[in-house]
Amino acid sequence: MRIFENINYEFIGRRKMGYVISGVLILVSLVSFAINGLELGIDFKGGREFVVETTSPLDVTTVRTALTDVLEFAPEVKTYQYNGAQQLLVRTVVDGDADVLRNQIIDTIGRTFPEVEPKIEKTYVVSANFAEDMKRGSIYSIIGSLLVIFVYILIRFEWRFGVGAVAALFHDVIITLGVFSLMQNILGFSLQIDQTIIAAFLTIVGYSLNDTVVVFDRIREYTGLFKSENYENVLNKSINNTLSRTVVTSGTTLLVVTVLFIFGGEVLRGFAFALIIGILIGTYSSVFVASPVVLELRLRAAGKRK
Repeated sequence: MRIFENINYEFIGRRKMGYVISGVLILVSLVSFAINGLELGIDFKGGREFVVETTSPLDVTTVRTALTDVLEFAPEVKTYQYNGAQQLLVRTVVDGDADVLRNQIIDTIGRTFPEVEPKIEKTYVVSANFAEDMKRGSIYSIIGSLLVIFVYILIRFEWRFGVGAVAALFHDVIITLGVFSLMQNILGFSLQIDQTIIAAFLTIVGYSLNDTVVVFDRIREYTGLFKSENYENVLNKSINNTLSRTVVTSGTTLLVVTVLFIFGGEVLRGFAFALIIGILIGTYSSVFVASPVVLELRLRAAGKRK
C-alpha cells in the first residue's frame, strides 16, 4: 500500500530546521539528566524483592501509592498468577532490615486491602556488586550494538553511512532516555530503568536501524541511476520514495504498541511507552538525522578536495 505517490517534499533542504529541533531535544535531555537523573530500578541499584501472595487480585497503582507513603520511595509493583495463586512482586531499593521491610509491606497491604490476607512467599536480595555488574553489562550491550551496526553499515555501504546511522541511533537513545528523565515523577506509572527497559532500547535501536537502512539502500540505488544529479536532490528523492513505506510501517507498529500500552497492564506499560517514544523519534531521525549527516560529511569531503 502506497499512501504517498509522486510527492516531492523538501526534506534535505530543511535539514537545518531538523538540526535545531534535534539540538533542542538533546539539550533538554542532557539538562534533565543533570537535574533529575534517571530512576534506576533494583537491577541497577541493588535492593530487595518480595513475592506477596494474596487471595484476590489487587490494583497495582493503589498498592504502589500506599507503599510509597510508608517506604518513602516508589517501589516497583507487578501482579501475576503462579500455580493458580494471585501474587504481587514488590521490588524496592530502600535500604534497611529485611524483616522490617517485610512487616511494613504486609501491614500496609493488609491495612489497605483487609480482605486479601497477604503473606510473604519469597524474599530476594540484589547486592550492590551484582547491580553494578548489570549496569556495566547494559552499557556495554548498547555500545557494542552501536559498534557492530557501524561495521555492518561500513561493509554494506561506506563509512559516511555508518556515521549517519550511529548518529541517528545515538540521537534516538539520548532523547528517549531524556523523556524518561523528564516524566519519571509526572506520569502515573513506573519509568524505572531495569532489564525490561534496556530490552526496549535495544528494540528501538534495531527498529530505527531497519528504517535507516531502507533509506540508505534507496540512496545507493538512486546514486547510480541519477549520476548527473545533485547529491542533495538524490537524497531528497530517496527519502520521498521510501516515505510511504516508512509511514505505513511506523504507523502500524505504533498502533500495536499503543494497544499494548493501554491494555498490556502495569508490567508492560514502561516497556510499551519506551517503544512509542522510540518509534516516533526513530522515524524522525531516519529522515532528518541519518541522511543529512551523510550529506554533510560528503560536502565537507568535497570542500577539502577543492
